[in-house]
Amino acid sequence: MLDDELPTHSPSPEERQNFYQPPADNELKELIPGLLKAILLIIWAERMDWFLGLHMGIYQDSDQEYIMPDAFLSLDIERFYDEELRPNYLLWDENIIPSFVLELLSATYHQKHTGKWEKYKDLGILYYVVYSSRRRYDPRFEVYKLVNGCYELQPGNPVWMPEIGLGIGCERGNYSGVTREWLYWYDADGKRYLTPEEQVKESAQRLQQESQRADRLAQRLRQLGIDPDNIT
Repeated sequence: MLDDELPTHSPSPEERQNFYQPPADNELKELIPGLLKAILLIIWAERMDWFLGLHMGIYQDSDQEYIMPDAFLSLDIERFYDEELRPNYLLWDENIIPSFVLELLSATYHQKHTGKWEKYKDLGILYYVVYSSRRRYDPRFEVYKLVNGCYELQPGNPVWMPEIGLGIGCERGNYSGVTREWLYWYDADGKRYLTPEEQVKESAQRLQQESQRADRLAQRLRQLGIDPDNIT
């Protein structure tokens, strides 16, 4: 395929058909990455130098071969080009290798996990995160870091990723009305970043506390013979 025939960020209908990507195979594969992106949109709201792709193909060459993690994060990159956003992630166009990939393993994970492991390593992706709540004996949550060309398991939960400026881990919580174990982002001190719902609740509680303090102050002023409504 010639360079001027390579697919772009605005593919034709024929290119869209050729670049078909299968949907996620269970609901958690939608909700867990979606939660991570929702949190990131809050904590990195002012930054425009990152991109978190969900169920999006990473195309390595012009032969239309791709690998599709459940989520991947790239840094030092345009967050979006225009209102059409990215239909896919073309490495020869982006020129940025993702720093992080997430795989949510299913019942048939062995073969897929082995094959993707090698591809992510060959691409040079720094962090490879694996999560499966269906594991009974093996760890459900694992973070691997590429060190000297090999993936090494990182200890702890959460795991701090200094090159990214985020930690990732799992704990029980409530999201989308479901109480279970979820993946979350953490800061350098191991403190979990709040979900959008938790942010709203915390803001509401803070406003309520401030209102109560104002009411107590007004009551105290009235006891001292001062009308708080006349204070300028």
